[in-house]
Amino acid sequence: MDYTTMLPSEVREKIRSGEINGQTSGMCQGYAQANLVALPREIAYDFLLFAQRNPRACPLLEVSDTGSRQLHEIADNADIATDIPRYRIYEKGILTKEVEDASPYWRDDLVSFLIGCSFSFEDALAAGGIPMKYGADGKSGPVYYTN
Repeated sequence: MDYTTMLPSEVREKIRSGEINGQTSGMCQGYAQANLVALPREIAYDFLLFAQRNPRACPLLEVSDTGSRQLHEIADNADIATDIPRYRIYEKGILTKEVEDASPYWRDDLVSFLIGCSFSFEDALAAGGIPMKYGADGKSGPVYYTN
């Protein structure tokens, strides 16, 4: 199936139903894609401040209300606990699980941050004639691990 021309709401529905559960590079061309960070309210302000001071590395697209799984600006009728293909659950800084539905882990004190994703600017590069070799190979973009 060709996901490149689908609307984001259509892709979110396919994610919610379990039809899509992998990386989303190349989907919904022309729309911004995002990564999700959900943090307890007690440390959310620190992350917000970090993101505001580092807008190139962490471009904020939206910040949720505490405990809310809904968005107000970037996506209508989206549930951020079910509409992302995979969620990584960290406990005390250690990756403990990877799940397709974060609902069982959702808490009333979580604040969600949607951060711009490199998948969004790949469209602009491709439109400018700069191919993404890893995309042609069916892989997602390069990832750099740091401490």
